[in-house]
Amino acid sequence: MSFSFRALMFAHQKTKLYSQFLVLIPVAVAFGLTPLNVLATESLLTLGNAQQLAVIRSRQLIAQDMAVNASREMAVAAGQLPDPILKAGIDNLPVSGPDRGSLTGDFMTMRRIGIMQELTRNDKRQLRAERFDRLADKSLAEKSSAIAAIQRDTAVAWLDRYYAERMAAVVTDQSIQAKLEIEAAESSYRAGRGNQADIFAARSALGVVDDRHSEILRKVRTAKTMLSRWTGGDPELPLAGEPSIGNIRLDLSALDKSLAHHPQIAVMTRQTEIADTDAKLAEANKKPDWSIEVAFQQRGSAYSNMVSVGISLPFQWDQKNRQDRELSSKLAMVEQAKAEREETLRAHVAETRAMVGEWQSDLERSVRYERELIPLAKERTQAILGAYRGGKANLTDLLAARRNEIDVRLQALQLQADTARLWAQLNFLFPADVPGTHPAQSMNKDMQ
Repeated sequence: MSFSFRALMFAHQKTKLYSQFLVLIPVAVAFGLTPLNVLATESLLTLGNAQQLAVIRSRQLIAQDMAVNASREMAVAAGQLPDPILKAGIDNLPVSGPDRGSLTGDFMTMRRIGIMQELTRNDKRQLRAERFDRLADKSLAEKSSAIAAIQRDTAVAWLDRYYAERMAAVVTDQSIQAKLEIEAAESSYRAGRGNQADIFAARSALGVVDDRHSEILRKVRTAKTMLSRWTGGDPELPLAGEPSIGNIRLDLSALDKSLAHHPQIAVMTRQTEIADTDAKLAEANKKPDWSIEVAFQQRGSAYSNMVSVGISLPFQWDQKNRQDRELSSKLAMVEQAKAEREETLRAHVAETRAMVGEWQSDLERSVRYERELIPLAKERTQAILGAYRGGKANLTDLLAARRNEIDVRLQALQLQADTARLWAQLNFLFPADVPGTHPAQSMNKDMQ
């Protein structure tokens, strides 16, 4: 056995041992163990925990709660009668003659104090209170939409980091193999069995791998930063195992009905209810409210004091161009809100169906990579390695085969990452911890 062949065999065995070590890392992590010290345990960040942390620390949800409280308080205030109006004045004060400026000289001069109350009809007050209740409902729907968005974006950030770290592990493996292949090429050259071209080819391959490694490490750092933005925790905290991306919580057999309760659609539904309440209030305004006033009038000591009682009523003399126009405007806004909701629902259903189709297709492709493409790439590498050992292939062919295998593995991971992002966008259309979600449904069970 030649020296170069022994060196290559040693490099292959060393690479195989390292690959086995890489396989053991996720096992150790699954039990809370770190590669540096398997006796030291460390907490893991699961996808669910990351979402909980993101929801807890969100200031947007606090703002929505304050909006709900504000609307509820205003609903109580709007249901009350208007504040009474205190009125005071002097009637019939002489400005000329002998009694000029006197409050008691003329029998018609009166000092007046009274109170006026607008008697807003009960149905109108209820509608005003109802409008603020609908605003509170809209804020609650917006909060539900915000929770879904936070959970979705956190899941995407978590998955981006998870797959970036897996890609980094694959490229690290490739880098170590490239270094071992350089050693094998140099050993073969020193033994007179190889040539310098093989050494240059191996070093060139290492440079390409190192460049790719730097790019993926940048993605890892970015993914850690984005995940920490949501959780607020240690960006270096290790992640737990990936979730099952073959299931979503949507009922695909009744997608239109399911998406009709989507938080974004629910917000638009509440907006329609607000517009409808405004229209009812405009209808109620066609009936004016009465006001009643009671006043006590004091005159000079030689004259009798008096009491006055009166009522007032707005005179809607041009109702056709005022109240009717206002009602027509509000009714038009109701139809506008309904049309916008319907159009948004249609677009949302179409987009979701397209995402579901892409997700299902990516699941099929991922299975194809795992069952066919990756094994074939490994077998091709082993075949060329055998040919290289027998002197029927050169090192360049072996390097090309290894690059192809790593490329296929990275393509498979990238496809899984894309599939996982689609899964997150579909699975968290609805908040995971509030009513209105849908039971899980397995897709493509033959892929599981």
